[in-house]
Amino acid sequence: MDSLTQIVLGAAVGEVVMGKKVGNKAMLYGAIAGTIPDLDVLASHVTDTVTALEIHRGFTHSIVFCVLFAPALGWLVSKYETHKHVKDWAWLFFWAFLTHPLLDAHTTWGTQLFWPLDLRLAYKNIFVIDPLYTLPFLGCLLIAMWYKRTSKKRRFYTYLGLILSSSYLFITVILKGLAYLQFEKALTDQNITYIKMDTRPSPLNTILWNANVETKDHYLLGSYSFFDTAPMSFTAYPKNTALLGDLILHEKVKRMIAISEGWYTISENNGQLYFNDLRFGLMSLEPSSQDFVFRFLIETHPNGVVTFTEQPRNRENARQLMAALWSRIKGN
Repeated sequence: MDSLTQIVLGAAVGEVVMGKKVGNKAMLYGAIAGTIPDLDVLASHVTDTVTALEIHRGFTHSIVFCVLFAPALGWLVSKYETHKHVKDWAWLFFWAFLTHPLLDAHTTWGTQLFWPLDLRLAYKNIFVIDPLYTLPFLGCLLIAMWYKRTSKKRRFYTYLGLILSSSYLFITVILKGLAYLQFEKALTDQNITYIKMDTRPSPLNTILWNANVETKDHYLLGSYSFFDTAPMSFTAYPKNTALLGDLILHEKVKRMIAISEGWYTISENNGQLYFNDLRFGLMSLEPSSQDFVFRFLIETHPNGVVTFTEQPRNRENARQLMAALWSRIKGN
């Protein structure tokens, strides 16, 4: 999830663990702990694109990280805070660290909670930014801050925020299931034979859902809003894996395919090859758009090194997408 959401969740967890003992400092340290796992994004500044993608939401989002670093940071904080119980601080950091990847596991990218095992949890039932999850939670926490640490109302509003956000998360799982059934029905009605299907919510909401459908030679992309009245349609994108040639055997290309979980297409433009990660959809709702959210230029250098370079996103396209999304959410 986005940084604000993880700060709010971390602060709430800190309050639950140590709020009665240290007051707002529990929220402060919980908020800090809630952001620490995302420091793995710094890897993009010191390593290549493929390795950075592999690292993202890996070790720092694992149980191993929680177990190793919570006691260390708990000990460090106890050295300069007036509350000297290392166990209390370690427990705060442990739960703030652990709830971070547990929440991230509900997003499209997911987390490697059981690192070093090569198993990424990605339930794909909530977008990385969802105001309905975050804003009520934040409001409850801001109210709780104004009460004394021993106040029952402080605990009430903290738990209310946790209950509201968790309830919404549970509802998104139900909505995902309902949307999946609609996609499944549409494919059956249209006599489309497919290998597998993957669904996820569109940005900032859980009313409009997107589906990637794998067939023998193509991927079909479709969308469904709970307000739709017209039949569902799908846009076909050829896999084009043949464009890779011998590159498909290259170690770095294999790693990139593994990162995308096999949901990718290859496109060619002016003699250049691009790797399109389908899991995050498009920056446009226009039919047959090639403006994928995550698009990487594949280059083979004279020394044999293969590199992937993420292509920049157009902010104007992002603004247009938000407007188009709002219109699409209201139904086709």
